[in-house]
Amino acid sequence: MVFGSSMLVFGLLVTWLTPLWLLSVGTALGVAVLAVAYVVLFLASPRLAGVAVTGVREGILLPIFYLAVAVTGFSLLAIFVVPQLPYRALIGSVSRISAVGPKDVEIEIPASTHDYDVELSPRLFELTSFAVESDQPLLIATNITSGLGQTLSTKTVPGTPSTWTKPVNLDKDKGMVAYDDFLRWKVTNVATSPVKMKVHTDTDIEFPEVRVVPGTALALIALVGIYLGVRVLMPKIAAIALTTSRESMSQPLFYVALALGSFSLVAFIFIPYNTFGEDVKMLKDSGLTLIMVLAIMVAVWSASVSVSEEVEGRTALTVLSKPVTRRQFILGKFLGILGPVVVLFVVLGFLFLITVSFKVVYDSREVAKTEPAWQLCYLEMIRIVPGLVLAFLETVVLAAISVALSTRLPMLANLIVCASIYVLGHLVPMLVNSSVGKFEIVRFVGQFIATVLPVLDNFNIQAAVAAGAVVPLSYLGMALVYCVIYTTAAMLLGLALFEDRDLA
Repeated sequence: MVFGSSMLVFGLLVTWLTPLWLLSVGTALGVAVLAVAYVVLFLASPRLAGVAVTGVREGILLPIFYLAVAVTGFSLLAIFVVPQLPYRALIGSVSRISAVGPKDVEIEIPASTHDYDVELSPRLFELTSFAVESDQPLLIATNITSGLGQTLSTKTVPGTPSTWTKPVNLDKDKGMVAYDDFLRWKVTNVATSPVKMKVHTDTDIEFPEVRVVPGTALALIALVGIYLGVRVLMPKIAAIALTTSRESMSQPLFYVALALGSFSLVAFIFIPYNTFGEDVKMLKDSGLTLIMVLAIMVAVWSASVSVSEEVEGRTALTVLSKPVTRRQFILGKFLGILGPVVVLFVVLGFLFLITVSFKVVYDSREVAKTEPAWQLCYLEMIRIVPGLVLAFLETVVLAAISVALSTRLPMLANLIVCASIYVLGHLVPMLVNSSVGKFEIVRFVGQFIATVLPVLDNFNIQAAVAAGAVVPLSYLGMALVYCVIYTTAAMLLGLALFEDRDLA
């Protein structure tokens, strides 16, 4: 009875844990690469290896390292604990990532040939489409079979390529193709002269979802590389950032935000949204907004405490009496404030991925649907990653503005101004759209705000993510450029305001 009730609540573990296992494998791969890099660095320069170890122990990498180790342990434990986990097939797909893609071959078919054997290099179950063209008619019998056992045959006519595309609703287990090793054709040429046949094939791995494995590994390696790079290349700025991060993460607000976010994300799973089977959309929209708002609160509060109070309390004068410039002080404060923000996004973001994957199974049980495929859980889970990235970029912009304002304004004023910028930044598109017509003052105000304040609605794609829309990389790239430009402008403003500030 207990087992049956747990199945009703948690569903089949393999369904919603398989996407998370892929992420854990990527994390394990990143940890392995970092371990190898550390061994090489230790052999080449023990001093730099010591700096790397110190950076992990003292900075924001320590909680991230604990999470990475725990996730790595799950990647190994799940193989033995999660029933029916297709780990062999998934790992096999990872090893085939570099082997698939488009390929063109040209074959000459002898004259007056019947059932001429042609073997092409693509593996049959990886084939997604092909196109064949020839300078004379050919009859081709393939070893591609449908679920009814029928064999695909095609005929080429000069000037008209013959094409085939794998059905998009292909069942990976039963399939529309036979699981032979390679694509084999029997070609018949009735002409009295040889025929040149050009074949273009497109292949993809059996489980395209495994591409998240190298992506996750690269993200972890990049995070560690950027952090350690700042420590080595800018030691003074890194020292200020380290102290600021420690102070920010020791504040009760940080732990309150972490606990509140964790509790709310788990609670969102079981809250009935009454959306007739669309609760996953509501969970994704609510989760993205929650994580972003909590991170912004921590960033703005940390900037107010760390910068404003140190300036007002003359603590900054003591720091600047050392060989540290005001520019290094402000930049170090900004990077230090981003430290707890990164930790929040990593921890709550990973928990958010878990809740989304599980919510797909939970909703299907609630409405008495059949158990969904794990690919659906993966698809719903991976589509929120661009939303998390854009939410982080918006937090970076507001953190830069808060640091700049903290050089002149006290805590309460800084909080009020940042809250106003947050509201107005999301209202800019509405104001600009409402300026159509004869309201010149509305048009002027909308354009003025759009010019001076950040258009934060550029980072707001919660509705698109919740609806399952695919966010192109070009949009993320433009958002990153906008974030860098506005953050740079805000930091330059902060430096200008801080340069002539009397600290005595």
